[in-house]
Amino acid sequence: MNIYLHVEISARELDSKLLLATIAASRGHQVIVSDLTGIIKGVQSGLLAPGIFHTKSLTPSEDKFARHKSLINKGFMITSIDEEGNLNDYGYHGFAKQRYSDEMIDQSSAVFGWGSEDVEALKQIYTKNSNKIHKTGSPRADLWKTLFSDYWNVPFSIPKKPFLLVACNTGYANNIKTFKELIKFESQIGRFQRDPELLKKRIGETAEDYNKIFSYIKAVQYLSNHNNGFDIVLRPHPSEDIETWDILLKGIPNVHVIRDGPINVWVKNSFAVMHNSCTTALEATVSKKPVVTYIPFEQQYASKLANELGHRVESLEELSNKVNNIFVSHKLDNQKELDTPLPKIVSKKIHFDANELAAEKMIKIWENIASDKLSKASNLKSFKWLFTYYKLKRITAKLLKRLSSAKINSTNKNSKFPELNQYEINEKIKKFQHILGINKKIECKLLTKKTIHIKCL
Repeated sequence: MNIYLHVEISARELDSKLLLATIAASRGHQVIVSDLTGIIKGVQSGLLAPGIFHTKSLTPSEDKFARHKSLINKGFMITSIDEEGNLNDYGYHGFAKQRYSDEMIDQSSAVFGWGSEDVEALKQIYTKNSNKIHKTGSPRADLWKTLFSDYWNVPFSIPKKPFLLVACNTGYANNIKTFKELIKFESQIGRFQRDPELLKKRIGETAEDYNKIFSYIKAVQYLSNHNNGFDIVLRPHPSEDIETWDILLKGIPNVHVIRDGPINVWVKNSFAVMHNSCTTALEATVSKKPVVTYIPFEQQYASKLANELGHRVESLEELSNKVNNIFVSHKLDNQKELDTPLPKIVSKKIHFDANELAAEKMIKIWENIASDKLSKASNLKSFKWLFTYYKLKRITAKLLKRLSSAKINSTNKNSKFPELNQYEINEKIKKFQHILGINKKIECKLLTKKTIHIKCL
């Protein structure tokens, strides 16, 4: 069976897609992990054979509906798990109406859910397609388990001192895109029509994000001046402009603005996580990492579930005392909270099966719904040559642009999907094989800078 795994934000999704790819390849399937461009151009050229197209959401839009219709007409099957998941807030009904529709689910062969809450809501709202909706859990949450603790490398950019991870989530006020672009997109795909209160909420969230940015600056400054010997790593959300934080926190001692690699490795290597309305609070809770929830002002649009996790503090002095106490316990290896059971509010959001990974459940569903028509061979040699041609065209265009302009653009630090590295992918696959006890030989071949083919030899 051919499986195409769409990655939008590599820091968020790549490792979980590689987990899926490793297990699927070990079961004899051909897997391509890629950005959307690689998959769609390969399909349109006729070089990629029909298979399962697994995407990151079913958000209703004319473009996405047309894309999926074209894939289905060519013999593909559509499946999805929403990578947003509405994990950091209670309820799912409003989110389900924004991110799904009957038409989009009609096109799909399977919809995977993070846990009981989203699956129950989707089945209630989209009753006629309830048989397509499956409670599997998420491969991203699989990687939060202690089983995969040894998977994560220590990043080269990690501070030498122990560090507090500040997980930032101010993606409306400090987005890579302008507010106009964000609102225009949501309007075009009909979100404001489906939810008349959403525009008011977006404006309110943006205003609160600006307040959060200022409170984060003050918190980082205060902690930098009142700590027992630790560093601070502020990690912007993937949608945020990291260079803004570089400017805002410049010159503050022992502070690092870093977004290298997936968030998992930074949670694992920190002594605690500070946040306000961030999904990372759930991951840290599952990973048995101390969480400090900093709420310095009244918030109407905050993520209530995420902000009820961990130790809630409201002032700079409270924040400093709590973080320093956790740091002392960390040095003494005396963090009793690590043995506490998972809160029920988290268990309802995220399904964990002690006997089977979410990735395994999803692959079994793919195997049940697929036919032999999805196992035809793709023309990968021609696919690779096609993208070599596209690459040469881009290089030529860039050279011409540089010749016509004195200014040369610097490296984009806000890229959602940096170029893949085959050696790094190989090493990740080997680690998954070792952890899962997979002894088969798995081959990885980079087809383009953002497309990799994974199969069992």
